[in-house]
Amino acid sequence: MHSLFQQFQVRFQYPVHFTNGLFRPENPLLADTLRPSESGQPPKAFFVVDGGVAAAHPQLLGQIRAYAEVYRDAFRLSGEPLVVPGGEACKNTTEWAERIERAVNDHGIDRHSYMVVAGGGAVLDMAGFAAAVSHRGVRLVRVPTTVLAQNDSGVGVKNSINAFNKKNFLGTFAPPFAVLNDFDFLVALDDRDWRGGMAEAVKVSLIKDAAFFDFLCQNAARLTARDMAAMQQLIHRCAELHLNHIASGDPFEMGSSRPLDFGHWAAHKLEALTGYRIRHGEAVAVGIAVDSVYSHLSGRLSAGDLEQILLLLEHLGFDLYAPELSVRTNGQLTVVQGLHEFREHLGGRLTIMLLEHIGKGVEVHEMDERLVEESIAVLAERVVKSPVASG
Repeated sequence: MHSLFQQFQVRFQYPVHFTNGLFRPENPLLADTLRPSESGQPPKAFFVVDGGVAAAHPQLLGQIRAYAEVYRDAFRLSGEPLVVPGGEACKNTTEWAERIERAVNDHGIDRHSYMVVAGGGAVLDMAGFAAAVSHRGVRLVRVPTTVLAQNDSGVGVKNSINAFNKKNFLGTFAPPFAVLNDFDFLVALDDRDWRGGMAEAVKVSLIKDAAFFDFLCQNAARLTARDMAAMQQLIHRCAELHLNHIASGDPFEMGSSRPLDFGHWAAHKLEALTGYRIRHGEAVAVGIAVDSVYSHLSGRLSAGDLEQILLLLEHLGFDLYAPELSVRTNGQLTVVQGLHEFREHLGGRLTIMLLEHIGKGVEVHEMDERLVEESIAVLAERVVKSPVASG
């Protein structure tokens, strides 16, 4: 027998910039990001825009065209921007990813060109998937336009669409070329999207940074009142913690550990059970509540820490319970299927992040379904006793 073995390393790096007025002519950030091709000629840039963002910012498409004209020596606009539906609907079929792939072909976009995607997390996921599979990888520049996308999903290395009634079943690990966070986009968000991204900040603070959790508690009123300075601090720190994890951990999830998905096994299943009526950030808040109560009932998290967590989520305006959590299939809580899907999605043994205390997570490899059911009952009873409307 004769064997050959290969081993090599590939270095990935990409910047995450924070700015205002990305498409204003006086702001050169985007033009500076789109580097010339090896020939020295201005590269092509194809734009994909979230339909919800285009509606909220009716001047945006015109601004993109005007910006491209001002910086025509830096890059060339490749056709009209493609407007796609926002929200989870764009991920639930292959239609919109295929339209982007067709546009890449029709416009002659190559691996030295750029795809610039402006939108919320779902659009970034879907368009990023299309970019990653076109020519085995077109340079992707993300322009996240929601709190959740700017502080979490938009700064990571994942791209995906949904399939087989499972969230993110088809996807890639493909780091972006750059991420450009423009805080001006946040002004037009409705209250649900403003609030939704804060769940990911609570999540990362609970498993990595107690001081950040304290900041969230101290500034909950400012954040819910849409104080932009407080939100910018939240986004910057949350993105920083996310990037630090990617650099120091397992960025392409080759193992069974997925600490940044604390609270997500229930969240992903809850989204599907509600037909995506509950948005991702809202579902993550519920998932955090479920796993925090479970952490307490299983003897890990103190009652005092649990109460702080639940109060923060309530003060930020989140519901802690949804009726779909209590739906049963063949006598078993349907949401518990999320545990099996969570393990299957990553492979290996089940690995769930729980809490020892605020700022310190601990991984476990089994979940007691009886305690999961009891955790959900605790939250249902809490809502009945002191309901907090999330708007």
